[in-house]
Amino acid sequence: MEKDPNGQDQHGQEQEIEEDKETLLKYVNIKKFHFVMLLFLTVLATAGVSIFALSFGDEKTVKVGVVPERTEFTKLYEAYDKINADYFSDIEGSDLVDGAINGMIDALDDPYSDYMNQEEASQFNENISSSFQGIGAEIQSLDDFITVVSPIKGSPAERSGILPNDKILAVDEENIQGMSANEAVLLIRGEKGTDVTLTIQRDGMQDTINIKITRDDIPIDTVYYEMDDNKIATVQLTSFSEHTLDELTTALDDLQSQGMEAMILDMRQNPGGLLDQAIEIADLFVPKGEKIVQLEGKSGEKQIITAQAGDKIDIPVAVLIDEGSASASEIVAAAISETTDIPLIGQTTFGKGTVQTAEEFSDQSNLKMTTGRWLTPNDNWVNEDGIVPDKEISLPDYAFLPFLDVEIALEESMLSEQVRIAQQMLQAVGFDPGNVDGFFDTDTKEAVEEFQQDKELEVTGVIDEGTAAAIMLALRDKLEQNDPQVEAAVDYLLKETGIEETTESEEDAA
Repeated sequence: MEKDPNGQDQHGQEQEIEEDKETLLKYVNIKKFHFVMLLFLTVLATAGVSIFALSFGDEKTVKVGVVPERTEFTKLYEAYDKINADYFSDIEGSDLVDGAINGMIDALDDPYSDYMNQEEASQFNENISSSFQGIGAEIQSLDDFITVVSPIKGSPAERSGILPNDKILAVDEENIQGMSANEAVLLIRGEKGTDVTLTIQRDGMQDTINIKITRDDIPIDTVYYEMDDNKIATVQLTSFSEHTLDELTTALDDLQSQGMEAMILDMRQNPGGLLDQAIEIADLFVPKGEKIVQLEGKSGEKQIITAQAGDKIDIPVAVLIDEGSASASEIVAAAISETTDIPLIGQTTFGKGTVQTAEEFSDQSNLKMTTGRWLTPNDNWVNEDGIVPDKEISLPDYAFLPFLDVEIALEESMLSEQVRIAQQMLQAVGFDPGNVDGFFDTDTKEAVEEFQQDKELEVTGVIDEGTAAAIMLALRDKLEQNDPQVEAAVDYLLKETGIEETTESEEDAA
């Protein structure tokens, strides 16, 4: 029999070739899921476009190499294959992969990290770049409860009486405890003109309350301003979106043209937003070279952001904060407080001291994850503790009352939580309802009649839709005219500027 030059017979050579081919086929014939997961890991490792972040930086080049087999995923592969093989009904492989990612995020036990599928990611992008339709409230998942950080100014949520720290227990009677914030958002949002009912648990109240809200276009304006007769401007920042700095610059130009002599920067109920906008706005107040914020990543190295040269606001300023001021608004407040003599007035802020970055996958799903924390110029970490104001002033109790359900008429002999809320409101606007105990007695009826007569409404003694709306409007007007936090800021600025306060009698004389 013929032998090759190496002494191996032809039959043996053919057998070796067949064995080599079989080995090669075994190598190439990777299980389908293993291959899918390797592709997923490659995408996860190379998704390098940050669509939104509470951090920023230069673009980085990502080198793509061969992804080795990850032995730590062996159990995950086995679970996937077992579910596909034995689960009693069909299930999409993509749902299992999404669930696996959600499981990894849940293991972080971090309310600010989240995985978003395509639909959730689309909603997320709307929040930071354009208008959207819904109720207009910033929410987060905290201890398995969906908790309101702050309602957006002018939104249906604000108009309906939603407050910071309200816990949303159900949406249209569907229990949402344990849901992620993004899952809850998909239930709460909807088309303009449609209604959604939220079941709310509020601190200090024994019973839950149902608040019906009509969805609407959510305003994208983030800067509101006005100026009083003393030339003291009030500039309210409701969030930090892509155009907040431009809006603020326009507002300041207009106010300066009107002769502004002092300013109240109102960041109450501001849930935060984009870090770059917060830094640029803080730069308007912080002296050149002083720290604005320090960003600290996993390595522990700090990126120190300092104020640059340029136009600075050089008139007396006071800053308003409260428990709804979070994240980016806390960065601005801390930078101003620790580098200038500008006072903070109001209540302790929310306390969010972490930084999130969102990375988009090739299928437009999104991974938003905490990638660092931020420190104040003086190295303070405000997470969970918040920023304590220089002058702590609370709003009156009536400022935190929920709105009345205008669809429920309240009348004599009724006993309910809604009656008790109506009694508190009537008392706050100067009409004595007698005992504030939730029982609609004769005294309460007389107070309602007096209110209706004062507002030129039909005098019935019944709190119907028109009367309920009028009571809530009167309450809002009273708070706007007698806001103790604004009054404290005005008093401070009057002393700083030496302006003599203009009184109503002086206006009448003019």
